[in-house]
Amino acid sequence: MPSPEIHIALIKRLQQGDKSALLGLYDAYSKALYGIVIRICEREDLAQDVLQESFLKIWQKIDSYDADKGRFYTWAYRIAKNTALNAVRKSASLIQTDDLSVYTDKTVDLPTDYSELNGMLKKLEPHHQRAIELVYFKGLTHREAHEEMDVPLGTFKSYVRQALSQLRKAYPKGVLLWLWLVEMIGHG
Repeated sequence: MPSPEIHIALIKRLQQGDKSALLGLYDAYSKALYGIVIRICEREDLAQDVLQESFLKIWQKIDSYDADKGRFYTWAYRIAKNTALNAVRKSASLIQTDDLSVYTDKTVDLPTDYSELNGMLKKLEPHHQRAIELVYFKGLTHREAHEEMDVPLGTFKSYVRQALSQLRKAYPKGVLLWLWLVEMIGHG
């Protein structure tokens, strides 16, 4: 990582449109961000593409970075993580497209639309609703979501298990598939 003075100077230069500053930030942060991206992507080719796309987004969104709201690394980390999650979802949905056709059979009782799923979720206790929302609709990991809800990790995991169990009882054949599809196509 660069020294704080160099770090601030690189960010200011980047905000002024100096492309060479992006190279300096790439040198400083690419290894750390790649570590995050490869854990999510699990494929080197995809991770390399995601890392490049992440730095492109950093370049495009640098004006939205505010040092008063947090460290640059945290801001860049979120961009890289979200880019990786989106790439994995997109990759999975492309791979699964042919296989998903088996789920259109009338014997699988799926909710007919997003509002029906939302109605099913509204029947859950508020803490169960929030747990499902954070994991399936906002794409947070269990660790991130338990911190967001300010409950212990074990408690959060039990919220998710309980909510899925209740949804499975209400919609035994299709709710888990529906939640998976929602997650893959990125609703919410």
